[in-house]
Amino acid sequence: MTRIALLVSDVDGTLLTKDKVLTAAARAAAQKLHAAGIGFTIVSSRPSIGMGFLIEPLAITLPVGAFNGSSIIDPELKPIEQHLIPPATARRAIDLLREFGVDIWLFTNDRWLTANPDGEYVAHERHTIRHEATIVTDFTPYLDQACKIVGASSDAPLLARCETAMQEAVGTEATAVRSQTYYLDVTPPGHDKGTFIEAMAKRLGIPTEAVATIGDMRNDLPMFARSGVSFAMGNATDEVKSQAKFVTDSNEHDGFAKAIEMVLNYNETA
Repeated sequence: MTRIALLVSDVDGTLLTKDKVLTAAARAAAQKLHAAGIGFTIVSSRPSIGMGFLIEPLAITLPVGAFNGSSIIDPELKPIEQHLIPPATARRAIDLLREFGVDIWLFTNDRWLTANPDGEYVAHERHTIRHEATIVTDFTPYLDQACKIVGASSDAPLLARCETAMQEAVGTEATAVRSQTYYLDVTPPGHDKGTFIEAMAKRLGIPTEAVATIGDMRNDLPMFARSGVSFAMGNATDEVKSQAKFVTDSNEHDGFAKAIEMVLNYNETA
């Protein structure tokens, strides 16, 4: 077996509890990774501006993946590698979300834009990323800066239908996948959490087999497929669990910390 040299974790639903809390057990688990000489970083559908509060408590010194891995940023949140949605595709995505009647957000590297400050998930997102939205009346001036476009709705079946329609509408010009049952993310083409794993392995000079990953949603599957060891959270769907090598406990019961113990034990027997 190949020893694990790097662990990459999803954030929401994995590293954090449902109330967006980083538990003491999660912090301690990250410290154990550092003490064992195992690299540690995070990748998330979150925007760059929503990752900063995790850097110091987790002692992250490696690059971090934002926008489902389509942007790679340093620990100070400055872009190392950034990809954007083509402007025409961004316009098409916004028009389709409007047709489905869901709230629309556009993220640049440093701003969260919305036309509806009273949207049903605006307060939730503000709490999640710890950043205020910029209110705009027109997304057009920002279409050439779009790192991510989000459709937000509590109507999960509607958003599932929107996801299918979006995938057909954008084709190979963007990636469209739900990061939560209530968020549909449209991100730059050809880049996902799997390409982030490949980029990190290349940066560290290790094989992808030496990378362990942990996540809970369908957008985590590309990184599962490109890592040597993968963990699905106990709160993940059966589909996600079926694609992981191991299943840990839920994010409400320190599943992340328990997965880290499994990684450390794995290395002892490798």
